Amino acid sequence: MIHKENPVFPKNFFWGASSAAWQVEGAVNEDGRTPAVIDLNSQTKKPFADNSIASDHYHHYKEDVALMKEAGFTSYRFSIAWPRIYPDNSGVPNQKGIDFYNHLIDELKANGIEPIVTLYHYDMPVWVDKEYNGWYGRGIVDAFDQYVRTCFKEFGDRVKYWLSINEQNMQIVYGEWLGVCKNKDTWFTDQWKVNHIMNLCHAKAVIACHELVPDGKIGPVPGMVPIYSNTGNPMDQIARLNAEEFTEKIWNDFYVHQKYSNFIINYWKENNIDPDIRPEDQELFNQAKIDYFGVNCYRSNTAAEAKVDEKPQAYELNKLGIKGNLKFPVVPGEYKLVYNDYVQYTDWDWEIDPVAMRYVLRDMWNLYHLPMVITENGYGAHEDVDENGEVNDVERIEFLKNQIYQVGLAIQDGVQVIGYNPWSFTDLLSTGNGMAKRYGLVFINRTDDDLRDLSRIKKASFYWYSKLIKSNGTDWGK
Repeated sequence: MIHKENPVFPKNFFWGASSAAWQVEGAVNEDGRTPAVIDLNSQTKKPFADNSIASDHYHHYKEDVALMKEAGFTSYRFSIAWPRIYPDNSGVPNQKGIDFYNHLIDELKANGIEPIVTLYHYDMPVWVDKEYNGWYGRGIVDAFDQYVRTCFKEFGDRVKYWLSINEQNMQIVYGEWLGVCKNKDTWFTDQWKVNHIMNLCHAKAVIACHELVPDGKIGPVPGMVPIYSNTGNPMDQIARLNAEEFTEKIWNDFYVHQKYSNFIINYWKENNIDPDIRPEDQELFNQAKIDYFGVNCYRSNTAAEAKVDEKPQAYELNKLGIKGNLKFPVVPGEYKLVYNDYVQYTDWDWEIDPVAMRYVLRDMWNLYHLPMVITENGYGAHEDVDENGEVNDVERIEFLKNQIYQVGLAIQDGVQVIGYNPWSFTDLLSTGNGMAKRYGLVFINRTDDDLRDLSRIKKASFYWYSKLIKSNGTDWGK
């Protein structure tokens, strides 16, 4: 549809930005916090920094919230670190961990900023992994239930909007990269048992939120990469559908319908996969009705037919930010991803495609008719301060301008979008790329190998975004 007027954003639209505990907090050994599995995983990503200090938000949260207030934020999406709340298996929550999040939430509320809280963003406690075999064992379900119930009881009087698990689909699709996969030789079948246990934990969180948080809202956060067909070839279109199913739709269908789709059930049968689904599991799922979706969307992909006799290729991400180093996956008989001549690419070979945002919002609305909040969307780049001590990130401004405009068009199309929280507020530890790949509106003065002074420096995008926020999406700048 062609709209005659520029987008108009709802009066109470949430404008803010996002982060995740393990990528921004640091202080991994302070005030009772014990190691998370992702801590250990980050230590394998050399030459990039690990997350031991990250952006040191733990010690700078008041300064960071003051900057949010200055920018005009009305929301901030962040996550709680599970090992900061339950550092061991004693069943006794860590009061100092609870205190930190109480202080952060109180600071946000005092400044008119709505907290949007993710319960799980990759930081499983090492003790949970050792005691229950991580996502491979059902013991994690009760441990997760204990953790989320503590969060709801401690913070639910001030936090209305909750998110269960961040990018569950990506944790399965990139299981080895994110440290979820324990044995790559058996991951083909293991991944569906792991995924099922994640679904049980998601369901526990949804049920507990509705039970313990007055008027609480909760939903999942899928990583959405809309997929186009490479050509008009009908088999390319089937490949597009296959790619969509295996990377996104299987998860979203489950979240909304609370049961597995015929597509994945038939796939399991044909491949002799037993995800270990028990009768009582469905009884739990039936109680877990979500209220909305968080949506993480950075880019699009393009799919083409992969013939049965083609050589398989794993998805190899571009880790150094030198164009041309990404290898797209080839899954014989199902799909392959290819470069799209109609879009530009970042240094990490990620598609720069603002229309993808409108596309994914329209598509999810048509399928599920649930409200959505953008929880991640951003532009990663190599950056440093210039000779004037400034960061003039004009490419990020252009990226955000185009993306937000497409969000507005989706709203004009009739989609219910309640907020926009790009990735990220400050620079933080990028997954697998350390501090080298920067997303922030605020520059953190450090590199992977030099802590410098960790000062906060407002980028040009901070000032541009602030004007847009304060005009509720009408002042687009130059």
